[in-house]
Amino acid sequence: MQITEVRIKLMEDSDDRLQGFCSITFDDSFVVRDLKIIEGSSGPFVAMPSRKLTSHCPQCGCKNHLKAGFCNQCGTRLKEDRTIRDPEGRAKLYADIAHPINSACREMIQNRVIAEYRSELERAKQPGYVSKYDDDYD
Repeated sequence: MQITEVRIKLMEDSDDRLQGFCSITFDDSFVVRDLKIIEGSSGPFVAMPSRKLTSHCPQCGCKNHLKAGFCNQCGTRLKEDRTIRDPEGRAKLYADIAHPINSACREMIQNRVIAEYRSELERAKQPGYVSKYDDDYD
């Protein structure tokens, strides 16, 4: 499996830790969108696309974010601790939509995306720069 294309969308406000989004194409056949490029303490890293985890209101059954204190639909007070905890005891609030299964694949993605991110930063300095991120995939 090879990464055949990486598209980067730089963020306008670089004061935030979120530096950009990217989409990667594998073997000219499969696209994964919305990977995040985040500035960490030891440089940029890639976070996989994820979704917020929810729980259902016991009163009306409406989905609510795990940090919500009251139901968005009926206003019922929700239990304080509805979260699943990881082995270190941290609340799990998000679940990856797509992610590598092993460290070799993670490193391949990380290295390629960060290299393309750095190249995109240089291209963005050029007059007339336009991101390819929003172009349609054929």
